[in-house]
Amino acid sequence: MRPMGGETYREGAFVPIVALAAWLLAAFVGIYLLYRWLSGGGLRRQDTKVTRFPIALIFSHPVLAVTGLGVWAAFLTTGQRWYAWAAFFVLTVVALLGFTMFTRWLGGGRHARGAERRFPTLAVTLHGLAGVSAFVLVLLAATGIPR
Repeated sequence: MRPMGGETYREGAFVPIVALAAWLLAAFVGIYLLYRWLSGGGLRRQDTKVTRFPIALIFSHPVLAVTGLGVWAAFLTTGQRWYAWAAFFVLTVVALLGFTMFTRWLGGGRHARGAERRFPTLAVTLHGLAGVSAFVLVLLAATGIPR
């Protein structure tokens, strides 16, 4: 008997757990980057427009990422595929916000200003690669391709 709310994902699947690991790695590195931005005076520089990162952009990215992670946890707990699609939708918005910050960070180059110039390239690269990996794996799990 099929549960209400749509198709379920089979238990013991490997891809959703790997997606969770990639998402958590991206989250931990993202927390580090947010810490670097805040400790470098990112909030204080908002008034003087020294930063390339508006406060709404800086905080909506992690808030939505954590929201999506909660929806992903609901998918892992229930197996209901619509949770996977909802998490993918939220992750798509998170990825677009992250890409916006990445291009603004890249655009700084030697003229970088604000707290974001203190971001280590390795941390930014790791955060981006983990985020892209989570994005692809969540999409695969939502579509059910790795059956």
